[in-house]
Amino acid sequence: MGMAFFVTGTDTDAGKTTIAAGLLHAARQAGLSTAAAKPVASGCEATAAGLRNGDALALLGECTLALSYAEVNPLAFAPPIAPHLAAREAGIELSVDALLGPVRHILDQGAAFTLVEGAGGWRVPLTGSASLSDLPVALGLPVILVVGVRLGCISHALLTAEAILRDGLVLAGWVANILDPQTARLEENLATLAERLPAPCLGRVPRLPQASPAAVAAHLHLAPLGLPL
Repeated sequence: MGMAFFVTGTDTDAGKTTIAAGLLHAARQAGLSTAAAKPVASGCEATAAGLRNGDALALLGECTLALSYAEVNPLAFAPPIAPHLAAREAGIELSVDALLGPVRHILDQGAAFTLVEGAGGWRVPLTGSASLSDLPVALGLPVILVVGVRLGCISHALLTAEAILRDGLVLAGWVANILDPQTARLEENLATLAERLPAPCLGRVPRLPQASPAAVAAHLHLAPLGLPL
């Protein structure tokens, strides 16, 4: 039986996809089969094959299972705005039910390591009063938190961790993604995060000249997730 995790971030542009692709690459290097889903993505480009999202393509590129683009990213929207607004403009109901089926389909493929990546932070709105966080809650997925390390990230990280736990989910691990290497007192900030986040750190990814999945994977550790490595 494979293991699956939901990847969230402290904010938009925390580096969720960069880290998720790195985790998938690390799992592949360890000989595990991989699958991924980016159930909803806004900011997609029109191509001959349809709308395509760079984040979803990056995840697809690290899947060992033969998945189609539409399986990985079932709901794609062109405007680079909050998904619930993009969906409203497209006349599409963005509900948890609309996302559950496609994500269950990916989970049912039975890869040893599956990641489901959210959009933005933990409380991204869907239609009505629903939030994207309702999706991992409905699926009971443990969560990996990507902390975009820059000034002010500690409060974002701790609030997100609190919300994940209050929603009844397990925080399986977190990754420090150094967005601003010039952050004042960087080491002290990272130490504070490590003390206060109730989960193991899966790695600390420096600002890389080329943040390829292979380069990112070199800074990550999968062992704390309990994978059969």
